[in-house]
Amino acid sequence: MKTFIIAALLATTPTLLLAQTTTKPKPKPAVAGTTKPRTSASAAAPTRPMATPPEAQVEARANALTSNMQKALALNPAQVEKVRQINLTSVRGVESARLNYRQEVRKMASIVDDIGQARLSALKNVLSPAQFDKYQRKREEKMGVPNAQGIQGNPAPGLPSQGE
Repeated sequence: MKTFIIAALLATTPTLLLAQTTTKPKPKPAVAGTTKPRTSASAAAPTRPMATPPEAQVEARANALTSNMQKALALNPAQVEKVRQINLTSVRGVESARLNYRQEVRKMASIVDDIGQARLSALKNVLSPAQFDKYQRKREEKMGVPNAQGIQGNPAPGLPSQGE
């Protein structure tokens, strides 16, 4: 699942970067005697309709997340339904953000981060403390978050290590 997400992000990154390098067309010089009065409609920011992701895709991803969590955390039936609803909301939000803000990468990242934080908070309310701790540990392993046990990596060249 993680490799699929990373591959999808890597596949779309070049197009996202190219999409941001657009140039504005230069305005045409005004010809004497043909000035047009400006309307207030052109001053207002155009609103584009919000795109919605395909519901089948959203449900498939949310169901896959839920079944993985059910197996890994031994969820009871009530927890399974609550976690499924949380996952549906989160996946729908992330996919909508990807569709609507693909030109604004920073805004998309901010929205996706907010959705992730809200999801964690909701999961913390549904899962038992032991289940949530186990979920957090697995999540940190997948995301590559270093743990506090021991020193990670090698010291910088020229600096003494902590054991010296």
